[in-house]
Amino acid sequence: MKYQIVSDSASDLLELADINFSTVPLHIVVDGTDFADDARLSVPNLLDKLRSGKSSTTACPSPDDWISAFQDADRVFCVTITSGLSGSYNSAVIAKDIYEERHPDRKVYIIDSLATGSKMVMLCEKLRELILAGHDAEEIYRQIKEYNEHCFLYFALASLDNLARNGRVSPILAKGIKILGIRIVGTASTEGMLEPLSKCRGDKRSIPAIIEYMKEKGYQGGRVVITHNGNHDAAMELKRQLKTTFGTRSGEIHRTRGLCSYYAEPGSIMLAFDLSPVDPV
Repeated sequence: MKYQIVSDSASDLLELADINFSTVPLHIVVDGTDFADDARLSVPNLLDKLRSGKSSTTACPSPDDWISAFQDADRVFCVTITSGLSGSYNSAVIAKDIYEERHPDRKVYIIDSLATGSKMVMLCEKLRELILAGHDAEEIYRQIKEYNEHCFLYFALASLDNLARNGRVSPILAKGIKILGIRIVGTASTEGMLEPLSKCRGDKRSIPAIIEYMKEKGYQGGRVVITHNGNHDAAMELKRQLKTTFGTRSGEIHRTRGLCSYYAEPGSIMLAFDLSPVDPV
């Protein structure tokens, strides 16, 4: 039986080792030019265009895009950016219905990450772990849904301009953030919405703030994935403080690709972590 893991490009992943994996690009449109968030995208070029552009927006994948990524697999697991901020999840649901109608012996499972970036990486890697361990599809789906509930995303955003421009946050909240050097520290809510928690001046204060929110959530040293947009120093400092505070040994670091670079603008960092394992693999 052929398994396939698929995510939209908000995961910032292009490949997963030892497993069938594909991504479906979201799109960033700048002054009428469409940038598909796939392996061919030059993120520095996109950011240059955004700095000089007058208008920009984003678009989710079509159902046909999702179906193409299923690659004739018998069992497909899809991880999407939060349905609270994008139509990607709904598009994947339509693709699932079409695919299963065409192929009654096949099955597609859709996981709404209720987040983006780092948390999607954790979900995809957990799916890989479960598949390689030999679990059947229904058991994998049960465990990944439970794992999703034990994973959380925190962030420190250097700007909210593009989020405000596309109606994701209030323009009042976004106003003046970059000028003052303020970071908006927040989390992905249980409904998958962006939930600001505090304002901090610079990385020096926003990183300890994230650590404190992790303590409040009950984090004790589980797995961590860090993503950044052009702020590797802050990502490394966050990793260092995690080790000092919690003894955390994990902490892989990813660079944002197109979609996450658009919304988590330059200087931003994101961190996902799990509180506890579900069932042993």
